[in-house]
Amino acid sequence: MDSLYAWLLDGDPSIRWQVMRDLLGRSESEWVAERSKVESVGWGASLLSHQDEDGQWAGGAYNPTDRDPAEAGQPWTGTTHSLSQLRTFGLDPASVSGRRTVELIGANSRWQEGNQPYWEGEVEPCINGITVANGTYFGVDTSPIVERLMSEALPDGGWNCEAVNGSIRTSFDTTINVLEGLLEYEKATRGTPESIVARKAAEDFFLERELFKRLSTGEPADDDYLLLRNPVRWQYDTLRGLDYFRNVGTFERSDPDPRLGAAIEHLEARRQNDGRWLLDKNPKGRVWFDVDDGPGLPSRWITLRALRVLKWAGATRP
Repeated sequence: MDSLYAWLLDGDPSIRWQVMRDLLGRSESEWVAERSKVESVGWGASLLSHQDEDGQWAGGAYNPTDRDPAEAGQPWTGTTHSLSQLRTFGLDPASVSGRRTVELIGANSRWQEGNQPYWEGEVEPCINGITVANGTYFGVDTSPIVERLMSEALPDGGWNCEAVNGSIRTSFDTTINVLEGLLEYEKATRGTPESIVARKAAEDFFLERELFKRLSTGEPADDDYLLLRNPVRWQYDTLRGLDYFRNVGTFERSDPDPRLGAAIEHLEARRQNDGRWLLDKNPKGRVWFDVDDGPGLPSRWITLRALRVLKWAGATRP
């Protein structure tokens, strides 16, 4: 285990500080000092160096302004996914860069969909869930977006971006983004009675399906949900679901629900003999830079997330 932790600590500051906090139990002063480096060293600093003068990335709220419809995959260089990456890295919202970014985006960024100001949100619940998570993390009042999401919840417990086209079934992908936003919102504001009820209902949707199964057959709802991917972007996978419930358990000081068992067993089975986990897939599309060595190779990000899930679940092994 010592060699595994040494390998993780040999990574970027954005990984190191989370290893120190979540796995090693270092003092707050130690991991806070390491976290502060995200703004000026490594991936965090690199991503900030690509920021436009107006606070955006690649000139667009969601997609870059120079998006080529013929390019392979979805480009990930726009403002929304860059903000998500900074949140994942753990950029301190109180940092100079964090405060500056929030202010400039609020003043200058507008959604391509309807030209509304960025922090007012878009129309798709998937994008709005991400915006609530990012905005709340960086200190923005996202209450109006949360209220909109409450009005868009589906009868079976979650959300679907295709509801506007008539879909009445919850989407795993859309719902995990909304859930992450609602949890971030609740951490910051205690939430509202409506948002708490909606969060619990959406969590039950996942738990009833053991995070990856069809309710009707018990088979995987999508084989891709069993793959280990990074960055997650807007897509769902089982590790993302487990990491979400770990966050809930940490927030509520609650034990893992027994219905997480199958997903935890799957995660444990994917562990390599050296204690690491491999990257299965990363979403295709333009990026500012890679944060993994490639599919089929060990991933510090996935290993960090997997280890802290198993630690919370009481399932770690030496």
